[in-house]
Amino acid sequence: MQVAKVIGNIWATRKEDRLAGLKLLLVQPLNPLNGELYRVPIVAADIIGAGVGETVLVVGGSSARSAAGDMNTPVDATVVGIVDDQDIDAGVLG
Repeated sequence: MQVAKVIGNIWATRKEDRLAGLKLLLVQPLNPLNGELYRVPIVAADIIGAGVGETVLVVGGSSARSAAGDMNTPVDATVVGIVDDQDIDAGVLG
C-alpha cells in the first residue's frame, strides 16, 4: 500500500470491457515521511470516489484486482482510501 496525491482524471472512451464502469485517476506517489512527491505518476482505478487534490491510499498487484471486484480486472493499482490525516513519530526513525 502506498500514499499518493490525486493529480488528474483519465478518460478512455475505448477500453478493455472489464474496465467498464471504473473511474480512472492519475495519482502521484508521496514520500510518507515528508509528504513530498516522488516516483512517476501512475493510473489507478478509483472505487471510492476520490477527487483531484486528495491524498489517497493505493494498493497494487493482486490486491488492486481484488479491490476492483474481480481478480480478472486488468488493473495494476486501485485507490482504496482517502487520507484524512497522518502522524509520524520522528523519534522512532533511524
